[in-house]
Amino acid sequence: MVINVATFSYGIAAAAFFFLAMLLLTVWRGRIHGKALAVTCLATALWAAATAAEVASGKPLTLVTQLLEIVRNAGWFILLLLLMSPAKPASIGDFLGSKPAAQAITMLFVVLFIATICAYLQMDFAIGLMALISGAAGRVLLAVVGMLLVEQLFRRTPPDERWAIKFACLGIGGLFAYDFYLYSDAMLFRRVNAEIWSARGVANALTVPLLLISTARDPRWSFGIAVSRRALFHSVALFGSAIYLLTMAAAGYYLRYAGGDWGAVVQLGFLFGAVILLIATLFSGAFRSRLKVFISKHFYHYNYDYREEWIRFTRTLSESGPGVGERAIKSIAELVESPGGALFVHRGSGNCEAIAGWNLTLNCGSDADNEVLCRFLERTQWVVDMHEHDQSPGRYEGLVMPEWVRTSPRTWLLVPLILHGKLFGFVVLLQSRSSINLNWEVLDLLKIAGSQAASYLAQHEAANALVVARQFESFNRMSTFMVHDLKNLVSQLSLMLANAEKHKDKPEFQEDMLGTVEHSIQKMKMLLHKLSRSTSLETPSPISVGSLLRLAVGAKSAFEPKPALELPHDDAVVFANDARLERVIGHLIQNAIEAAPRNGSVTVRLRVQEDQAVIEVADNGPGMSEAFIRDRLFKPFESTKSAGMGIGVFETREYMSEIGGKLEVMSRPSIGTTFRMLLPLHQDGAQTILNAA
Repeated sequence: MVINVATFSYGIAAAAFFFLAMLLLTVWRGRIHGKALAVTCLATALWAAATAAEVASGKPLTLVTQLLEIVRNAGWFILLLLLMSPAKPASIGDFLGSKPAAQAITMLFVVLFIATICAYLQMDFAIGLMALISGAAGRVLLAVVGMLLVEQLFRRTPPDERWAIKFACLGIGGLFAYDFYLYSDAMLFRRVNAEIWSARGVANALTVPLLLISTARDPRWSFGIAVSRRALFHSVALFGSAIYLLTMAAAGYYLRYAGGDWGAVVQLGFLFGAVILLIATLFSGAFRSRLKVFISKHFYHYNYDYREEWIRFTRTLSESGPGVGERAIKSIAELVESPGGALFVHRGSGNCEAIAGWNLTLNCGSDADNEVLCRFLERTQWVVDMHEHDQSPGRYEGLVMPEWVRTSPRTWLLVPLILHGKLFGFVVLLQSRSSINLNWEVLDLLKIAGSQAASYLAQHEAANALVVARQFESFNRMSTFMVHDLKNLVSQLSLMLANAEKHKDKPEFQEDMLGTVEHSIQKMKMLLHKLSRSTSLETPSPISVGSLLRLAVGAKSAFEPKPALELPHDDAVVFANDARLERVIGHLIQNAIEAAPRNGSVTVRLRVQEDQAVIEVADNGPGMSEAFIRDRLFKPFESTKSAGMGIGVFETREYMSEIGGKLEVMSRPSIGTTFRMLLPLHQDGAQTILNAA
């Protein structure tokens, strides 16, 4: 008779929850996120039906039924978490991702799942503990957690909304309250009471009308809160790992008992290899990337959790460690799971120069002319997809890719950095680890992230410029003291000259005069050495580059190695200030002489390339590394020479930019260095050269 009552009881529960699930999937589809509640009701119905079937057959409950009960409890737990109000401080992301209680719940389900398997297979290790956890004590603990979650749901719901939620809380709370009563009695008397257990199905069925009332009262009763992607990612990874380990444990169990004398050895080796494979998979960047994309694509309406992404983006830009350029690349690359990239910044000459790289080094030194690409990005402000450009170049009308982009097969995206409507630069990203659909959401996020990164980079450059300006202010202050010393020297010499007419025949005066002159000369030499970077106020004019180079090289002819001059074009004319241009060229020649060994070579060449005069200063010295050229060569007030002030090359590049030219550096360690100055030809001079050709 008990068996018939139990079968009838659990059969009613299965029918009631199946009916509620069908209503949610058909008539009331769209209310309270019917999929989640429907799945929970279906899991409960399936558990009740399996229990009724096994009771009717007269057999004890199998492993399948026990696992279905755990799944049923997990479904109600998740539903309660989803129904919590977002207006309260604790969000689902916080609750699942960081709260110890939620982590304990997740681990509890995994332990119960494993415990049930172990107890059923009668494995030799930890049977007593597993049986205890998966028995009455574990079920009591689940019931207590369920009632606590119901209480939290009711307490977190605003008072004016409790009218609709209270019956659902009564129904779900009733499920867990009855379980608590059933398994508490079993713990007390060390056996499950047959009458209480048989009535459990009817008690579960009576909660269905309460759920129906809450569903019908307020059609707007919705979850209103999103599960954190991070929490779902870790939960999926944990659940997948648990299933994988259970599968491997079952396979190891079979190998142990089917392998004969070698069974234990084969089992241990197999399990060790399985664990190593799991760890390698979980730490794989490509696997994690694919899992994140899968979760965003199949579980959420939008690809990103914008709050979390923006916090991570801002934290990456602001953190210490690598340079600001590398951090800007990394912050944008992580939005699309890209493993690396490069940063190009727009300069006044029209080109975008590579200033930083993250897991990527682009060989763009031989093709640095990116003017067409820069103009296209500034005009359209598009994110350029290289795959789409290769397949349909007509969509990017007017865009001509530089050689370094076409020859780099891993290049995927070009993200413009727009600041105040102008192009600040762009970021080159490598192909992502997983397949990402570049829809409007992804493209918009990349654009706004690019603008934010541009603002941050511009602020960083402005701060550096302020530091340089303060250093120049200090330099000018130092120059003021030097002028004061020069005034004192002039006063001494003037006084000596005034007394010369009167005392010039006296040997003592002559001796003092020679000493004073010698001292003044030595002091002025020191001052001139320190103050040799003064700014000329002369206006620019057409200059013969060949004549200027002869003067600059002749001034350095007394040094070793003696610089050699090559002038295949002696009639090139540029428009610049002759004194200042001679000084910056002299800087480069002097640096080459100091870098080359005494028996080395320094060569100064002049050639004409289209509408530019190209001046090259080459030496066979020790050369410079790429890191030194990028980070220190053009930085003012930094010098490797003991007596250097560190503004020679900086001044040269600044003056080249002022007159529309450009300074390029090509250097290889242990081979040598070549500085190349590209100056626009003066129109009359350029026309003369073309006529001569």
